Amino acid sequence: MSVLVLHRNPLAAFPYRRWLNGEAPGIEDSSPYRGDIVVLAARDKIESAGEQLPGAGGHDFTHLELFDTLDDERVHSRAFALAQEYRITHVIAHHEADVALAARLREHLGLDGAWSADIAPFRDKVLMKRLAQRAGIEVAPHTAPCTAEQARDFAARHGFPVVLKDRAGYNSVGLSIIADREELELRLARDYRDGARDDLLIEGFVPGRMCHVDGLVADSRMVAAWPSQYQYDLASFGTDPGPRIDLTLERDDPLTPRLLRLVEQTLTALKPESSRLDTHAFHAEVFHTPDDRLVLCEIAARSGGAKIRDVFETLFGIQLAVQVTRAEAGLSLPAVEGAVDDSGLLLPRCMSGQVLTMKRPGLVRSLPAVPDDAWVRGFWLFAEEGQVIAPAAGSADFLMAAVGSAPTRRACERRLRALGDRAAGQTKIVPLPAEGPPPRRERGAHRTEAS
Repeated sequence: MSVLVLHRNPLAAFPYRRWLNGEAPGIEDSSPYRGDIVVLAARDKIESAGEQLPGAGGHDFTHLELFDTLDDERVHSRAFALAQEYRITHVIAHHEADVALAARLREHLGLDGAWSADIAPFRDKVLMKRLAQRAGIEVAPHTAPCTAEQARDFAARHGFPVVLKDRAGYNSVGLSIIADREELELRLARDYRDGARDDLLIEGFVPGRMCHVDGLVADSRMVAAWPSQYQYDLASFGTDPGPRIDLTLERDDPLTPRLLRLVEQTLTALKPESSRLDTHAFHAEVFHTPDDRLVLCEIAARSGGAKIRDVFETLFGIQLAVQVTRAEAGLSLPAVEGAVDDSGLLLPRCMSGQVLTMKRPGLVRSLPAVPDDAWVRGFWLFAEEGQVIAPAAGSADFLMAAVGSAPTRRACERRLRALGDRAAGQTKIVPLPAEGPPPRRERGAHRTEAS
């Protein structure tokens, strides 16, 4: 056995060798992994987390290659070449931007795991919405405009605002909420200056709060899942100066069973019985409208970004990244234990949530102190004092992140808001004068989470 890992995250949080050895809670048959571990990693993600780039002896992989970014066109050819050289038997990818290449590699080599057709409904938002609609799941009106005129026609039929985004996008990168015809024309002039294209999606704006459901599917059965609700607008990452709160829903919240049921229906609609995608994490986003409808926004067959994995571990004691890594490597999964509901789904141990602040451009003068509150399950900074940083480039481009817990949602919200206000008060970023040097994307300047 041997694995190829496409890694678009910091390295410290992903100890692949230990996970493959079985050094994780719930694994009974732990034993040293004898196969090769070949990793293609993104230099920008490692540096952005403040980590040192590993030297020749600074890692425990069989082979490590660093690229400035995994968007480098050479990654594809190197991945195929290394797969042949090391006789790769399994491919691992945690980031949304890498699952398509991982699927192509598996399919080309005839390996176990998801192939292109299996992940397409989770990557192509048009296909995703068509399959969901066919199953009776409500989605926003939408189309894939090949020309600017088709986008104008859609806006004329459905009215403003409209949402324009990449058909296979993630992290809200490239997403615009367009308020009027003037804004639309500016966006169309940019997007269609080279002519027709088929990689964009335009859809009607859905009012309401955005909920998300995160979970784990093992052997094609949903074993753990729980809904949360963003207390902010995802697309406002570039203009939101304050703390952004995300909270789990209570067990007795009327939305909880409705959201869990909707997501299970969605997974069934997107995965036929022949699907090779049988064990995976998922992250679904659902609008809850003012008139109490649930409208599917989108769903991904991987764990959520920000600190959702840490929130999930707080809820259930399940490390999603370990589960997915071992599943994609063809190894046994850690045992999932705990109280379950009538349908067999695990019940959360407590309530949890996260508080985030976004990067804004300038010189970092001061950053918040690490909190010592016992209920804080994790705290992360993505910049250093004295560093010049650029503005947030996406909804996962954080300055600070923290995960907390409490017996109730209300108590969790109170704690996280107080922590967020404290962190904001301790943060000072001085804007640079216009004639000063431009912001540099160094440590902390890129998105550092899979999303």
